[in-house]
Order: sequence, then structure tokens, then C-alpha cells
Amino acid sequence: MNISPAMLPADWYLLGHFGVIGVLAWIIRTVSWRELVERAQAHHFLGACVALFALWHLHPPAIGGIELHLLGATAFTLMVGPQLAILGLGVVLGGLVATGQMDPAAYSLNALLLAVLPVCLSWGVLRTVERHLPRNIFVYIFASAFFSAALAMGLSGSSMLGLVATFADPAQSSFAVQMLPYCLFLAFAEATLTGMVITILVVYRPEWVGTFDDDRYLRRG
Repeated sequence: MNISPAMLPADWYLLGHFGVIGVLAWIIRTVSWRELVERAQAHHFLGACVALFALWHLHPPAIGGIELHLLGATAFTLMVGPQLAILGLGVVLGGLVATGQMDPAAYSLNALLLAVLPVCLSWGVLRTVERHLPRNIFVYIFASAFFSAALAMGLSGSSMLGLVATFADPAQSSFAVQMLPYCLFLAFAEATLTGMVITILVVYRPEWVGTFDDDRYLRRG
């Protein structure tokens, strides 16, 4: 889902620009660019960007200025880590702008709600699971992938609709409130898709999932 530039007061979009600048500065300072360039991870990163760009096109027509679609943010985070996941989702959003499906003025706010928020939440859930739950592949799939994806989609969608419900005009606010229950359906769909993708990857291509460690999840000791 994404938000159009006419739905909220201009101050929100300005705050979004400052927020994206801060996140970008953090990514530039902390991401391992050499590892991305020197390893095959670059191909996985670009391939995931293309796959997510296609996934974000699978949505019904926008209703009331709001589009509903799956994110793939949790799966991307588990594959490449939080910095590259945010960067990749930013590339996907840039593709939507380039193809005329998103107004440039709304890019930053959408990036914070659809990329930064779900990725950071997914990363936080992963770290919590690693710290407090047993070292087991099923825990990784169901907690770090399935549950995390549902939580990330639910929070991202409800945050966006909550902003519209609070600050948009009365007609759009009323529509946003009516759309809130659909976040539950999207959250379940996001969790199911993420769980399936991560399960397939850890079985057949575990090297593509950067946060999955055979020694931690498959070997005792």
C-alpha cells in the first residue's frame, strides 16, 4: 500500500524527506559495500529488487487514493540485513516513481512507512528471537519469518491508514478507518508468502539468506 501526496498536510511530507535523509546517512555509514560488491550477494540483492518490484504491481486499483499490496520487507531483511533491505525497497519505490505509479512528493513518507518501519521491526524481532528463543530452524521460520512478517505488514499498514484517518479530510479519514480491518488479511497473506519463501530458500539456497546460520539452527552443540 502507498499514500498519495494530496492525502496529508504538506508538513508530513517534509518530515518524511528529513527522515529519509537521516536513514540514508545511517545506511552509508554502516553498510558493508565491499561485501556486497565482492560476493554473489549483489546478484541476490538485485534479483530481490526485481521480484519485489513485480510483487508490488500485484494489487487492485487504488481506492480513495490508497493502494493495497504485499511488501516482502521481512523476507528481504532476512536475506540481506536491514541496511540493504531498506536500500532495496527504496530502489523499488524509485521504480514506482519512474514508471509514474507514485508521485515523487510522496516518496519519502512512503519509504519510511513501507520500507524503514517494517524492516526495522523485522530486524528487531529476529534479534529478539535469537536472544530469547531456542536455536531451531522451525523457530526461525515461524517466529523470525512468519510472525515477523505479519507484525511488520500489520504495523506498516495500520500506521499509514492511521495517519490518513487522523490528518486527512473527513471523507478520506472515514474511508481509511473502514480499510483498517483489511490490514489483518494482508498481514496473514504477507506472513504466508514470507514463510513459504524463506522455507524454500533455507532448504535449497541457504546461502541466499544472510541471517540463517547452519551452525546455529541445524547443528547442536
